[in-house]
Amino acid sequence: MNKIKALFCLIIPIALAFLFNTKFGNTPPLLKFLNPFRGFWQNAENNHFMFNHKTKIKGAIDEIEIVFDDRMIPHIFAKNDHDLYLAQGYVTAMHRLWQMDFQTRFAAGRISEVVGDKAIEVDRYQRRMGMVYGAENSLKGMMADPKAKEMILAYTDGINAYIKTLSQANYPIEYKILDFKPENWTPVKCALLLKQMSAVLAMGSDEFYMTNILKKFGPEVTKDLFPDYPFREDPIIPVGTKWDFSPLPIPKIPKSFTDAQTGEVKTKEKVEGIGSNNWALSGAKTASGFPILANDPHLDLTLPSIWYQIQLHAPGVNTYGVSLPGAPGVIIGFNQKIAWGVTNVAADVLDFYEIKFKDNSHQEYWYNNQWKKTTQRVESIKIRGGKDELDTVYYTHQGPVVYFQKPKYSKADNVPVGDALRWIAHEESNELLTFYYLNRGKNYADYRKALTYYTAPAQNFVFASVDNDIAITPNGKFPLKWKDQGKFILDGTDPAYDWHGWIPADQNPTVKNPARGFVSSANQSSTDPSYPYYINWEFSPYERGKRINDRLAAMNKATADSIRLMQTDNYSIMAQNLLPAIVPMVNVDQLNATQKEAFSYVTKWNKRYDAEQIAASIFEIWAKRLTFNIWNDEFAVDGIPMRYPSRDRTVEMILREPNSKWYDNVKTTQRETLSDLVNEAFKFSCDSLERRFGPINKDWNWANVKGSNVPHLAKIPGFGSKTLLIGGGKSTINAMSETNGPSWRMVIELGKTPKGHGVYPGGQSGNPGSKFYDNMVDTWAKGNLYDLFYMQGPNDTSGTIISRLKISKK
Repeated sequence: MNKIKALFCLIIPIALAFLFNTKFGNTPPLLKFLNPFRGFWQNAENNHFMFNHKTKIKGAIDEIEIVFDDRMIPHIFAKNDHDLYLAQGYVTAMHRLWQMDFQTRFAAGRISEVVGDKAIEVDRYQRRMGMVYGAENSLKGMMADPKAKEMILAYTDGINAYIKTLSQANYPIEYKILDFKPENWTPVKCALLLKQMSAVLAMGSDEFYMTNILKKFGPEVTKDLFPDYPFREDPIIPVGTKWDFSPLPIPKIPKSFTDAQTGEVKTKEKVEGIGSNNWALSGAKTASGFPILANDPHLDLTLPSIWYQIQLHAPGVNTYGVSLPGAPGVIIGFNQKIAWGVTNVAADVLDFYEIKFKDNSHQEYWYNNQWKKTTQRVESIKIRGGKDELDTVYYTHQGPVVYFQKPKYSKADNVPVGDALRWIAHEESNELLTFYYLNRGKNYADYRKALTYYTAPAQNFVFASVDNDIAITPNGKFPLKWKDQGKFILDGTDPAYDWHGWIPADQNPTVKNPARGFVSSANQSSTDPSYPYYINWEFSPYERGKRINDRLAAMNKATADSIRLMQTDNYSIMAQNLLPAIVPMVNVDQLNATQKEAFSYVTKWNKRYDAEQIAASIFEIWAKRLTFNIWNDEFAVDGIPMRYPSRDRTVEMILREPNSKWYDNVKTTQRETLSDLVNEAFKFSCDSLERRFGPINKDWNWANVKGSNVPHLAKIPGFGSKTLLIGGGKSTINAMSETNGPSWRMVIELGKTPKGHGVYPGGQSGNPGSKFYDNMVDTWAKGNLYDLFYMQGPNDTSGTIISRLKISKK
């Protein structure tokens, strides 16, 4: 008996030690996590960091001084470029190491290493889309240029210098929760981060959906419902702009492209994509007489923020703005002479090619009347708690054949099976040089030079200078295509369907100092149809761009504050266009009491998506349900992905085609009219809100219905923000949805001394235990901006300094 007791006394502690030191599912090893010396307690921060300190870094050339202001924003003062980017890597890792690690692991398809086989489909997708392949190609371009090579190697050394200072006790808390540890940074991770941004902004391919639509409905219906230029538009480059170049010959459209396609055809409403706003006003329209530039990129909101504020100062450069944690330089910002910002172009730079293989070995494919050999890339995916998976991806000259069987991953719904992917992000590139030269730019000529190095993701680069020049350029490396090449899946056997070179960089559409006194973009069409080259057949809806242009056209003696207020404008051009057509169709006599009260709200509505607006909630659901009623019966076929026609085409039909055949629900015996669909949608909107919130009350307010918040990057509970009761909608300038919106608001007043104002919904620190983790969220939610402390030297006293770090060489 005593032996049995002794055995239990031995086994139980061993078992408990195993249980408490082992990760099970989403639960971290509890003893490790709760350990007071190395666990999560060590991540709690008091208001420390309020002191001066020093460190030595191997490889530093000279002394570097980093000044931290009262929002923990670093201002780096270096004596050469190498040390500047070394220090940027060090301080970025100090605040955002886990974020940088996680984002690049995700981009590389390495999440299974951390969480096990539940992420295997995510990792396969990333690998099969060629993310690592593209990053490796980009890195070749970066390393071939001495400036970019110096940037990326110094930045990498700075990150690794910080990692070397860490012990298990002071790992960022997410490492403890997920039970893994930091690894050394490598240059390819910087490239991966840029590839991930390309994927976020340009991987929303529609050609699979469009090909299914063409097969089901034929070319006439497809052309009618999915036109190449919208019913209403206010393009980025003003109508009438002269193209002062001789365009290259446009490739000939293959005859087979226009032939009718047949075949069998799940559907998707066209969700408004990730977008942004930017604009610049000439000094003729500002109170100061100098330009004002504004930018607010709309992205998925996360804690930590996608952006990291920083000032970089060295001989020849003094720039302030936001960087991407994991890449050197300032991406959006200003210096003493110029300011710049970006929005997404939505260029057609991702195409799928239908491949004809010789047999199921996929060793050869038919191209240009002969068999060509594929190449194979073996992707080794490490899986925590399991065996490594070897996944062979076959490449044609167009790119990787992404899937041979449909995966169980919803993000891949738009990927056709058996097709090769041609994507600009697979090209060798060197975007770092664009930002190197913008950071140091002095004038319009420098801006134009910087853009020549930029490949992807294509961006509308807005510009302003102290010389009173303003400009905007939809810019990237654009393939030379025939019209609509890439609207549908392309024939991979015929060379006529290949990309035919590139649009010359100096022929990308651009406008400088237009007569109207401003430039702007909101992801709408880049140009009117007079531009000789094909960039894409469809862009974001025009409403945000129209509202921006209307307001800027009427603006005089603008100030930073008037621009700040404009960034939070909640007026809906969509409601302005649609309400006059659908309100008269509502049969008020057939409404119940709640519906009648709701109708009264809508008829008195000022068309603003303000936080307290009840009518905004009613209209939003009403409009979405009406779109569903019009299109879902024909464009929903199980297992065959399609999409709805655009919002622009839907509104055009409602306004101009009252008797369209598309209003009839083909799944019912009676013939529905537009009025029938409008009334059903209105009742549906009211009933759904009543079921959720009860009779009309303050809970119907738009802010409550929308439920905006800023979640944690890995969706760890408790690490996101509270619900933010704020206004805005995807069709308003203040383009806010639940978790997507203005990720960085910036307003720059140029002049003898530039004045910057900005905020993002987060904080500088990635540590949830720090007061600098989310200290800017409330300011952002209120629509306010901080004055940006643009220091002229390390001893500049015009702002509040809370800490200094001096770095010297070992």
